[in-house]
Amino acid sequence: MNILASDKQPGDVVPNIATLLQRNALRFSDKIVFEEKKNEIYEGITWKAFFENIQKIAANLYRLGFKKGEKIVVFSPNRLEMLELEMAVMASGGISVPIFAYFHKETAELLINHSDAKFLAVAGELQLNRIGNDLSIENVIVFDSIDLSPFKRSLPYKINSFSEFLKYTSTNSSAADNEDKSGALLYDAKADEICLNMYTSGTMGIPKCVQLTHLNILSQQAGLEQIWKLDENDRFLSYLPWHHSFGGIFERFTALYNGATMYLESGYGKDPKEIMQNWKIVQPTLFFSVPKVYQSLVELTQSDKEAENLFFHSGLKFIFTAAAALPQTLSREFEKRGIEVREGWGLTETSPCSTLTDPSLKREPGVVGKPIPGVTIRIANDGEIQVKGPNVMKGYYKNDLANSTAFTEDGWYCTGDVGEITANGLKLISRKDRIFKLTNGEKVIPTEMEALIQTKCHYITFAMVIGGGKEYPVALLFPNKKALTHPNYEISPEEGCFCPRSLNELGKCLHGCLHDANCGISQKFSKIKYAIIIDDELSIEKKTLTPSLKVAPNSVMQAYKAHIENLYGAKNKVDEEVYIIKLDIENVVTKIN
Repeated sequence: MNILASDKQPGDVVPNIATLLQRNALRFSDKIVFEEKKNEIYEGITWKAFFENIQKIAANLYRLGFKKGEKIVVFSPNRLEMLELEMAVMASGGISVPIFAYFHKETAELLINHSDAKFLAVAGELQLNRIGNDLSIENVIVFDSIDLSPFKRSLPYKINSFSEFLKYTSTNSSAADNEDKSGALLYDAKADEICLNMYTSGTMGIPKCVQLTHLNILSQQAGLEQIWKLDENDRFLSYLPWHHSFGGIFERFTALYNGATMYLESGYGKDPKEIMQNWKIVQPTLFFSVPKVYQSLVELTQSDKEAENLFFHSGLKFIFTAAAALPQTLSREFEKRGIEVREGWGLTETSPCSTLTDPSLKREPGVVGKPIPGVTIRIANDGEIQVKGPNVMKGYYKNDLANSTAFTEDGWYCTGDVGEITANGLKLISRKDRIFKLTNGEKVIPTEMEALIQTKCHYITFAMVIGGGKEYPVALLFPNKKALTHPNYEISPEEGCFCPRSLNELGKCLHGCLHDANCGISQKFSKIKYAIIIDDELSIEKKTLTPSLKVAPNSVMQAYKAHIENLYGAKNKVDEEVYIIKLDIENVVTKIN
């Protein structure tokens, strides 16, 4: 087996969340830890006030009956109250269980009951209206300042306003002084104690509940500080949701650990124009995001000179990307302006960061860098990437079947990703469960072709190649509609595209792009024979994208089943605004049907 490890050693690991928060409250007392917009103006809270609030919340939770090892589900979008509550829970020996803020009733109730939590925190009315009367919880905490009386009458739980948790009482102040520290922050919490249960984004099937410890989270920061130098003067413009590991662990704890200021992006990353308005105010020194959002921002800068100057400002140290490969065209936009692009790889189960790219090396498609200090990676005989280190989870909650296959006999975590070790680090190839066999028995790695298509054609947002149990592979292509209608978005022919201005013209553009993509695949059986341009967008609401903006393959295949059958010759009638491209298997492109 090939094994890869960092040539650096991690620094000293902070023992637990309570110790980290106390340390930083002393170090950065009057520095701002977090800011969010109120009446269109950013308002912040100092480390001193932030830490005092955490102590009050922990003491009041104890008064309400919350004990060490108990769980609280947090059903809310990012906000100060959520940050304070989660830190108080983790720092006082409890376990925080964040879930996507806009889950529908059925999914929210499923996860709340699965979690075995007795406490639930919600943002406001929207979430309160999505919980029923038969949950296992006993107490509900509401962040918004709203009239709670209707919900107290209709729901059988104790319903509490979060504002009450920011007050001391004579009862809880004495509880905080107990010798066993019940109700106070636990500075002696053991590193291997669980403090966070996080549901995976579930690109393939039902989400698993990952159990993470203080060591899992804080060992990552001890490794990262050997690689990059961040401090209390750094500014994060943050939108990544905290129910997901990229935002809730990696970005959030990177900011907290280094004493940097987090500015909550008021549009939650959904509107590039609003991101740019906030960017102008904050002037972030680093930005953590996913390729889809970078694509939208770069497109905005191409039609707005002020936005271009704002976005690529001289104080931007680096941008960080994960979740999917950043297209080469976007990489070049940052490269030509001297802004570092760092990419990472990992899973919720690895807290999440396992590898980072080296900005001194030229970026290569699929290469996600070398392990961070303290983490080791190896490639199994079947190509699966396996991880060992202090960042690896304790196990899945209430899932014996998943736990039985999660680790090898010698203790390595099986990631389900397939990859190889190169001179510049780990190269991702595919998810193991996405590799499929054709009827002739040949294996096809769809992600190779998907990456080629998206590299060749800059007017495609998502490409999905399928063909399990069929004679040949086909592709579902989802266009970038903004780029198609953008007056200043142009790519020269030598870069692979011919500047379409409509969906029909995109079909003509793809003649060349798909030809080039097919030429990039050496095995004849892996070349796509038909591709279909679908005039639709993948989304979280349709469940074709996960909350972390990854494609959900099973959902996509179900949603566009008729289109897939059409590609394989079925008689199904599909929408007239769909264009099918037929390709000769020898790479000669024929007409659009």
